[in-house]
Amino acid sequence: MVVVGAGLSGLSCALHLLGAGRDVVVVEREDHPGGRAGRQDMEGYRLDTGPTVLTMPELLDEAFAAVGESVRDRIELVPLAPAYRAAFADGSTIDVHTDRARMAAEVARAAGTREAVGYLRLRDWLTRLYDVEMRSFIDAQFDSPLDLLGPDLVRLAAMGGFGRLAPAVGRHVKDERLRRIFSFQALYAGVAPDRALAAYAVIAYMDTVAGVYFPRGGMRMIGEAMAAAAAKAGADLRYGESVSRLERSGDRVTAVITDQGERIACDQVVLTTDLPAAHRLLGHRSRRPVRQRFSPSAVVLHLGTDRTWDHLSHHTISFGTAWQSTFTEIIDQGRTMSDPSLLVTQPTLTDPSLAPEGRHLFYVLAPAPNLEAGAIDWDEEGSRYRDHIVSTLESRGMTGLDASVRAEHLVTPADWARKGLARGTPFSLAHTFTQTGPFRPRNTVPGTANAVLAGCGTTPGVGLPTVLVSGKLAAARVVSRTGSGVLR
Repeated sequence: MVVVGAGLSGLSCALHLLGAGRDVVVVEREDHPGGRAGRQDMEGYRLDTGPTVLTMPELLDEAFAAVGESVRDRIELVPLAPAYRAAFADGSTIDVHTDRARMAAEVARAAGTREAVGYLRLRDWLTRLYDVEMRSFIDAQFDSPLDLLGPDLVRLAAMGGFGRLAPAVGRHVKDERLRRIFSFQALYAGVAPDRALAAYAVIAYMDTVAGVYFPRGGMRMIGEAMAAAAAKAGADLRYGESVSRLERSGDRVTAVITDQGERIACDQVVLTTDLPAAHRLLGHRSRRPVRQRFSPSAVVLHLGTDRTWDHLSHHTISFGTAWQSTFTEIIDQGRTMSDPSLLVTQPTLTDPSLAPEGRHLFYVLAPAPNLEAGAIDWDEEGSRYRDHIVSTLESRGMTGLDASVRAEHLVTPADWARKGLARGTPFSLAHTFTQTGPFRPRNTVPGTANAVLAGCGTTPGVGLPTVLVSGKLAAARVVSRTGSGVLR
């Protein structure tokens, strides 16, 4: 079984295949595992260049358990309390705790007792939503929209899952700040909260109820640990090799050919590359009647500084005054945010070893239009937008930020595109209705009998937890096609 890509979906797939008794070769173009959960070292700073928010570690544990291991055998996971700190333009802050009683008390402090009662109702709704969606819509194979039919579809509809996210959250909490806290996650799915299905409140469950964690050593430790477990279980991991083409015989892929001319024969192949790249390798063209729509992108600014600011938590969401216009600018108008809402992550607050002694590391993420939505020359505008982000943060309390910078690295949509990511976005296809559940590109490919897809472009979708599930679902497809053995 050849897995193309040692990202988290590919490694999840490899671990599940190994647990089912399959021989696995993993081919990765970079010299290290992790894929989009990437890494870069910069003057003594250890950067995570991909996701910084880890939720649902039990899904990681499921992958490790396939080969008889546990995530905690290989990674020290630090629970973050608060999971986030939300900072608003009026100067107020709300700490987002995953503990029920502690968060209710925080909501009561910030917004009053009535809102605390509403938060408890919202939390219960999110939990019920997650229970239904995980078993029937996330951790589930789809071969047809008819696969949706069942009692959980009725339950999801009864809970309002097919309504809109923003009004669904607003039925429980009225304070505008709380509404933002429990709906901003829709942007991860590539849709504004007032357009996103209420079903995507499940992302808020993962963040605000299930808990947020940080692996000591940085997010890079996830890929390293998964790769090490796969190697111990017998996988052949080949780094620094790109797949240039697939050899075919009829409807079967018979071998993977690398850029070094190596031919790796295969019985089954799992492609975890960006979806358009996977289809190019397979020589497949999408026959979808509706044109695929891609998620917004992001500008990421990595800063190594000689100081920090006491008002920041490990993850701080800095909201601007604007809200609806922010999504309009990014998604509809293809412009950068004039009054940006930013995710500021300070990993050295939890693990000081990620920076030189006495220094601090910041990861600032600014949602931005993808290259299809906007006509921005990022090579020209990137440095100016960097200055806008820094001045915005300085005006919101990070006084002296620019003067404190000792090392920095800027990533724009143009850089994501240079990495081979379609439309210059690391978030792949948006989760519109026609690209959700059974309507999302499936992990099988018409006309190819032994190729399976995994990653954020296929089912179930974007996000660290869901790509782990996608790897497991891909492995299940392979196992069902290749005879004896079951997923553990």
